[in-house]
Amino acid sequence: MGDTPGMPNHNSPSENIKQGEEFIAHVHQKMSKLVEEFANGEINRTQFHQLYDRYQRQIMRVAQLIAEADPSLWRDVIQDSEDTLHIKKRLTAKAVGMSVYFNKSGMPIETLGEFAVEPELIVPMLSSYRSAAAEIFRAGMRSTEMENGQWLCFVPGSFTTLIALFSLEPSSNQLEMVERMHQDFEQANKAALELGQADPKKLAYPFYSFVQRRAKPDLEIDEENDPQDTE
Repeated sequence: MGDTPGMPNHNSPSENIKQGEEFIAHVHQKMSKLVEEFANGEINRTQFHQLYDRYQRQIMRVAQLIAEADPSLWRDVIQDSEDTLHIKKRLTAKAVGMSVYFNKSGMPIETLGEFAVEPELIVPMLSSYRSAAAEIFRAGMRSTEMENGQWLCFVPGSFTTLIALFSLEPSSNQLEMVERMHQDFEQANKAALELGQADPKKLAYPFYSFVQRRAKPDLEIDEENDPQDTE
């Protein structure tokens, strides 16, 4: 907008007010984009809530300065230590680990990644989930938050149930990806799974690389290079 935040501003009050109003309109556009991203399943609720609140606070602070104080100061109040891109990356869920269980026996087939969930917790949860799924025709995926803030996701299949452990609440797109990978797992190993005694070392795991990438964000975030996007 012509002036660098934190630098002396020599614009007239009317110019500062105009630029502040333009900034507010720009943030409103970002809020609309954020709403669209959540609606499309691209971000999770934590990302949405924190960023939406941040944008809202910026608008309120700038509007207040324009109305009640020196309008030239509005640039100073929008400076935060972390930008939008880093907030999104920090709050993106990562696949920590996955475990596959036979539906009939409840026995585990294989566990990948850092699936640090106690069996005494998993077994009753899995049993309860299977019982609920049996009562609901075509019951789909279920996810739940754990006490440590991680999320467990139960994905039903014809022969097995996949349990995915995420560092945070996964986005809809991530859940859809896990569901598709589980479908591919059952299709690729159908002959072995039908026997109910599959050798874990001979099975193919479509979600193997998904778990191995847990150190990186599963959601690639592209955002335009906006000089005002230092909020």
